[in-house]
Amino acid sequence: MGSELASAEQPNYNYNVVRQFTVMTIVWGVVGMSVGVLLAAQLFWPELNDLFQPYSHFGRLRPLHTNAVIFAFGGCALFATSYYVVQRTCQAKLFGGFLIPFTFWGWQLVIVLAAITLPMGYTSSKEYAELEWPIDILITLVWVAYAIVFFGTIVKRKTSHIYVANWFFGAFILTVAVLHVVNSAAVPVNAFKSYSAYSGAADAMIQWWYGHNAVGFFLTAGFLGIMYYFVPKQANRPVYSYQLSIVHFWALISIYIWAGPHHLHYSALPDWAQSLGMVMSLILLAPSWGGMINGIMTLSGAWDKLRTDPTLRFLVVSLSFYGMSTFEGPMMAIKTVNALSHNTDWTIGHVHSGALGWVAMISIGAVYHLIPNLYNRKQMWSVSLINTHFWLATVGTVLYIASMWVNGILQGLMWRAFNKDGSLTYSFIDAVEQSYPGYFVRFLGGAFFLAGMVLMAYNAYRTIEEANEESAVDAANEPQTA
Repeated sequence: MGSELASAEQPNYNYNVVRQFTVMTIVWGVVGMSVGVLLAAQLFWPELNDLFQPYSHFGRLRPLHTNAVIFAFGGCALFATSYYVVQRTCQAKLFGGFLIPFTFWGWQLVIVLAAITLPMGYTSSKEYAELEWPIDILITLVWVAYAIVFFGTIVKRKTSHIYVANWFFGAFILTVAVLHVVNSAAVPVNAFKSYSAYSGAADAMIQWWYGHNAVGFFLTAGFLGIMYYFVPKQANRPVYSYQLSIVHFWALISIYIWAGPHHLHYSALPDWAQSLGMVMSLILLAPSWGGMINGIMTLSGAWDKLRTDPTLRFLVVSLSFYGMSTFEGPMMAIKTVNALSHNTDWTIGHVHSGALGWVAMISIGAVYHLIPNLYNRKQMWSVSLINTHFWLATVGTVLYIASMWVNGILQGLMWRAFNKDGSLTYSFIDAVEQSYPGYFVRFLGGAFFLAGMVLMAYNAYRTIEEANEESAVDAANEPQTA
């Protein structure tokens, strides 16, 4: 019966690569978040830095964590969903032949190489772009293959219309390609070391043009592509406003690219460039909230589904965090606010409001939607485990970001408190000591979130195992022909 269901409901699409990326999304999510929880523990129990020196040192594990959660977990989620959505909405099988498996195995090789080289101390020291030049070349090759597969599928589509989710996926693919090539330009010294092709303030400007747009296009535009397909699909409702989705797309990609200088307030960057980054960040609030409202209002007439569908809950709550973090970001870009927040834990809270609340939650919701469809199941093995996962993730995210908000404001106020004679009221170590309770709550929040990911891995394993067992039974019962 399973094979009959597959042939009836699923045309001849390439779901094998989607299954591979979906499974690895879960695997790398557990790995990347485990490293994150270890790092949170190191800040509360510093002796944990000494576990496997120098490889376990915070300074070496931190870029491993960011690369694992952004490019391994988030990247695999984007590959899986974009490959699934482009086939379904274009009614065409993936284009590209051998390039399709190359994108999977090439991306996994990039991740493994990152996991080896970063703890060994091989780094370009550029935020979110720490990998050295040979790995950067491999990333470029994989990304070109990815673009050929995705856009080749759109060219051979059987529908005249290109659904809006594919607009966001396409913008993410093209922009990340430009960002990566420009920012990674370097002069190699040997196989493991290179120096940036840029210098001084120019290098900083290019880095944060890249760094913030990695957030803007990898972690926002790509995941908005997920939102525009999976929220309507899970809710079984049309997108609230298709016109708004088009306005959202063009406004977002036009404005986001200019926001990077807000990372460089009060630096050597020319003041006009800092102000431009601030103004563009403030304008960015409009398209961001337009997209958030469009996603949430898609549930009009279907709000009752939230009581019984924890997968839909993941998708909708992620939009709430998206709205919150895209309000907070422009606010923190204002120079006077940034004077308080810069270099404090408030920034860490803001990043994880988007990373855990928006990116991780919408990825988790998409994966919970994908697995039953990819393995011909009516639902996941355990809906109650999804529900438990939802509450672990939600409570964990709130604990994490609230503790970092409190820590950040505390640190900012302590750092700029002066005595009457102009001397500092508090030393830096005073601020560290006062931050300790927040670091424990942050560790607790991260542990909650990781526990939910472990439950997800077990639930996915049982669902896939059940599907494989049913397929084996169906195959055994097939009439044998001579």
